[in-house]
Amino acid sequence: MPEDCSAYANSTFFTPLIHDYLLEKESIRTLYNRFPNLENFKAQLDEKAANYPAHFREVLANSLDAQYQNITISAETKRNLAQLRESTTFTITTGHQLNIGTGPLYFVYKIITTINLCNQLKQTYPDKNFVPVYWMATEDHDLAEINHVYVKNKKVIWEKQGNGAVGRMDTQGMDKVIDQIKLLLGNSIASQEMLALFSESYLTSKSLAEATRKLVNSLFGRYGLVIVDGDSRELKTVFTPYIQNELTTQFSYTEVSSTIAAMNTYKIQVNPREINLFFIENNLRERIVFENNRYKVLNTRLEFSADEIKQLAANEPEKFSPNVLLRPLYQEVILPNLCYIGGGGELAYWLELNSMFAKAQVTFPVLLLRNSVVIASNKTKAKWEKTPLVWEDLFLTPKELIAAFISKTTSNTVDFTDIKQQLANQFTAMHEQAKATHPSFLNMLKAQEAKQMKGLLALEKRLHKAHTKAQQENIDRILSIQNDVFPGQKLAERTVNISEYYSLLGHGFIDELLAKLDPLKPKFTCLFFD
Repeated sequence: MPEDCSAYANSTFFTPLIHDYLLEKESIRTLYNRFPNLENFKAQLDEKAANYPAHFREVLANSLDAQYQNITISAETKRNLAQLRESTTFTITTGHQLNIGTGPLYFVYKIITTINLCNQLKQTYPDKNFVPVYWMATEDHDLAEINHVYVKNKKVIWEKQGNGAVGRMDTQGMDKVIDQIKLLLGNSIASQEMLALFSESYLTSKSLAEATRKLVNSLFGRYGLVIVDGDSRELKTVFTPYIQNELTTQFSYTEVSSTIAAMNTYKIQVNPREINLFFIENNLRERIVFENNRYKVLNTRLEFSADEIKQLAANEPEKFSPNVLLRPLYQEVILPNLCYIGGGGELAYWLELNSMFAKAQVTFPVLLLRNSVVIASNKTKAKWEKTPLVWEDLFLTPKELIAAFISKTTSNTVDFTDIKQQLANQFTAMHEQAKATHPSFLNMLKAQEAKQMKGLLALEKRLHKAHTKAQQENIDRILSIQNDVFPGQKLAERTVNISEYYSLLGHGFIDELLAKLDPLKPKFTCLFFD
């Protein structure tokens, strides 16, 4: 059974835009800087080194030292924090919301892709250092998106009320969440270890940001992962000129709108606003709009003149929070970053931003689609191997899967393609004779052609249905296996939480992923367990 079970570009799980990106289609070449391969990172290194001011490193390093002040860190993370002060050190970054218990399993794959890419780059460019970074989306304010986790097909909800940035919220009520997860996971040694990590992280923290840092650090700190919280006055002082530029010129709206206009054949992931900034303070995070020559904060009485808001940005930059389109620029300004790793939806909106980065004169990172994994039991694997299908066939749609099964189990295949072509050729030859005899004969001939073609199609359909009915029990079996692997025709990684596999395999599950996943190989990886 192959570990690489299907190429991303051959699957139905990604949009046409991402398919075309993976295939390096010339039609979208202007949407990105460099494609992710080891050779292209040389030019990316040179460009970022030239465009990243030395004093930004000092601000970044000092801010991170403060953020980690009360966190126990590994020797590997401590080393990476120190190396960030060096001009030869660069980052590889992924980002994610503060989902309870890390949320869907693909979050784990993001981080593992990030760690593994750093290791590959170090082997290729040994004179440089590469630090894996997880950017916490602490300023997001959509609590409903992160207040739950799926464990054993059950949705466990954190019954929390609140407004403003989720990273600033306290963790009250998380004890009840952990109690529910405990009932679902059982009492294995690995389950108890996972629950202990949850408890230590959430029940000893003052905020969700602190809790998430502790949990992710416990899982990945031993691999040198550095966790960044962008909700920081120190970091935003570096970003102040870009905040002021956004307020006064709305450059992101202009540039992204222009790019979107040229992407008319693709579905647009995110549309820009005229000002892509929020005002953030205490429990408040509201949009900033420009109306009647005044800057107003929606749903409040706050408003400012142009001079007042520019001065506020200079004096208190922490009160400005970039939205989903401007946050990537903030990240790339403050980090010596080479590559951003995300899922298909994330890369889709990053591909809208290249011209905005050019306008801001900030290096646009390499965009890498995260690793994706298909996990199944050895029992499921054994069932599938008893069928005449290959593992890659599981990635077909149910209709395509049935057709593939029928074609491999029926010697007399139901395919009238050749017969239909022969019939069409015969009628084409008769068209000339009909026109030469009398024009009215041509209409009669076309009617007869349509009738016979319709009859062939009906016969083909009935024969196919008969073959399918004869194999219905086997078809039901293969569809059941497919649904076990792809529940509801979706990747399980989009709902299943790490705790389910951690409770079976312990930390060895993460080590297995690190060993098997290749960040630069655009294929699904298959993992099997008892």
